[in-house]
Parts: sequence; structure tokens; C-alpha cells
Amino acid sequence: MSFEWMTKKLEDVSINLNNKRIPLSSRERENLRKIYPYYGAQGIIDYVDNFIFDGEFLLIAEDGENLKSRKQNVANIAKGKFWVNNHAHILKNNEQSDLYYLYYYLNSIDISGYITGSVQPKLSKANLNSIKIMLPPLKEQKNISGVLRILDDKIELNNAINKNLEEMAQALFKRWFVDFEFPNENGEPYKSSGGEFEESELGLIPKGWRVLNLEEIIEINPKRVLKKGQTSSYVEMKSLKNNYARVSEYVMRKFSSGSRFANGDVLLARITPCLENGKTAYVDFLKNDEVGWGSTEFIVMRSRPPISSEFSYFLARSEQFRSHAILSMTGSSGRQRVPESSLSKYQIALPLVGELISTFEGLTKSALKLMKKNDDESKRLAQIRDTLLPKLISGEIRVPVERDNSATELPMVAESSAIYQP
Repeated sequence: MSFEWMTKKLEDVSINLNNKRIPLSSRERENLRKIYPYYGAQGIIDYVDNFIFDGEFLLIAEDGENLKSRKQNVANIAKGKFWVNNHAHILKNNEQSDLYYLYYYLNSIDISGYITGSVQPKLSKANLNSIKIMLPPLKEQKNISGVLRILDDKIELNNAINKNLEEMAQALFKRWFVDFEFPNENGEPYKSSGGEFEESELGLIPKGWRVLNLEEIIEINPKRVLKKGQTSSYVEMKSLKNNYARVSEYVMRKFSSGSRFANGDVLLARITPCLENGKTAYVDFLKNDEVGWGSTEFIVMRSRPPISSEFSYFLARSEQFRSHAILSMTGSSGRQRVPESSLSKYQIALPLVGELISTFEGLTKSALKLMKKNDDESKRLAQIRDTLLPKLISGEIRVPVERDNSATELPMVAESSAIYQP
């Protein structure tokens, strides 16, 4: 490590803006227009109609369980116009420091010695100020954060692409199979161009379509062979993201009891509040003919030919389907579940002939494949970042030259010329 590196307290290399924070109760926020992000200890918790900060700042959790568990970053970058309550410290860098270097440094070190409170962990302002930071010269700080930001920017770009793909596919499902604006033989929207309709138990549906029960097109909780004690991929409820197809993580675990599924299946959270929050996933991460398993609170949906697995996933995501599932919940208010029988009788109108479903399958299959590719790439990039991070902030690996922070330079990070070990 260079003799130029110094150890300083955080208060010496940052500007604390806690005195500008203004907490707003949920009642105060209730009737506000949702325009600007409202931050709490671990990120955005609401939106409000005004802002008290404008720019780029470092938010550090002041309290909360995550200060000890570190399941998420304790420090986050907030950009643009926003509001902050009194559960997050807010900092700016000074002339000695780079904001992103502080961000990466604080998220990588052990701060347990600065945390007080056993029931409600707390990081006081005094303790925050006293955190020791190993600091290289400012230019080198920027070089270090620049390398790490190249990786994070590409991960963020992948996430944004996947979010757009998911939203476009959901919108396409609604337009074609709910609003009946699928393209007719002339390529025009069926309903708005005067397409023919006929009466059904669901009301008016396109002529030639038929109302079907869900059990006719989708098998609920299909039988899967997985022997007790057999090791296989296990998915927890927390691994299903809200309104997103991909399972975030899975672990290898010996099977005891639970739901069982294979590639192409759809996992639907059947318990409140997970269902209301949109926890649904498309299974595409298992190896070959592997049978995975997970929480007993999953309902597994398996498409019956010729219905595609992609169609089943976006059906499960649709507002109409989820509303039906929510209304059918039974049990106590704190632990309500969707009965399997209520989903089996869910009704949907579908075309009996034609290529509409197969066309939808082709479009959405491509989208889901690209989402998987992006997610797999992001995981590799995160591993590279997490490997580099401790070496960079300790001085074990040095970044000798200034780098552009654009995502286009990502391949250079892997080159041996990008970093060196003194």
C-alpha cells in the first residue's frame, strides 16, 4: 500500500446534512401527490409532492435490523430530487473524498462495533462520524469507484432492460387477451376495428372464442417425483421478486416436504401479503430434468398443451387473475391463503383456432430468454465486483489510470492491464 493512503474518521471526509431531514407521518403523506421519492432507512418507502434535497447524496441507515444482518446495503446513493425522513443519515463528500468511494467502502466493512441496541439496532450520528475510513488520494478514490461503477452500471442497465421487457409482455397479454385488441387478418386491432363479438358467461367475447376453466388449460400442483432426502434446488418465498419473472436465488437442500416444480412451471405465492405484492415466478433455472422444490405456500401451475408456459406465467401476472385469487382467499386476516380449488374454476376466454397464442408464445419466449441472459450476466458481474471490492479499498490491487465510468468500457475491467498489484 502506498504511504499516501491515510486513515481518517468519516466526519473528516464528509458533510453531514441530518439537520435538513424532515420526517412525515403516513397520515401526512396519505393525500400528497406521488411525485418525489421519500426515503427511509433502507431506501424509498413512499412518494411525496415536494423535495428537500436535489443532487447526489449518500444515505446511511440510522436504525433497523439490516444494520446487523447486512442482507442489504446499509449505504445507498440517492440521486435527483427527493425527501428523507429521520431514519437515514444523509452525507455529502468533501474535497478530500469521492462520494462513490465512501459508498463502496461503507458497504464493504464491518461496522458492528459502531452499532448499539440489541432489540432495535441503531447507528448514532456520533458513532457514524467515528467510523474509520482508509483513504487513498482523491484521484485514486475516483479510479477505484470508477472501476466498480462500470460493473454496477451494467447491472443496473440489465435490470432496467428486464423491467421493460416484463412490462411490455404484461401489457401485450392485457391488450390481446383482456382488451381483445389482438391483430386481425389485416393487422388492425380487433375490437376497435369492428371485430365481431358474441355473448358468453363472461360477457361479450370475440366470435369463435370459447370460455374455459383454468383446469382445462393449466394443471394446478402437478405431481413431481422427488424423494425424501434427495438434494435439489430449493426456492424460498423471499426469492420471488415483486412483479418480476426471475427467481433471485436458490440453494441446494435435501427435500423434506413442500411444493415441487420443473422448468416451464409457474410459481404463484398463495399467501397474504405475498400474493397482493405480486410474487410470481417463471421457472427456467433448473438443470435438465431436475425437479426443484420450495415453500408449501407456492401454488405450481403447469401448462397443458397447446398452451405455452409463457402464456401461463403472464396469465398469472394479470390483474384479473390476481384479483380473482385475492378475493378467493380463506383463513384468518393475518394468514389468508388461496385455495387450489378456486383457481381451477377461474374462467378465461381463448381462441379455439388460429395462431394468436403461438404468436404470443414466440414473442414472450424471446423476452424471457433475454431476461435470463441479462440476469446471469449480472450475477457474474456482481461476483467480479465483490471479489475486487475488498482488494481495491485495501490497496492490495491498485487502479493506476483514470477511467471513463461508462458501461461501454466494461470489457476492459477484465483485462490484466486495467489493474495491477504493487
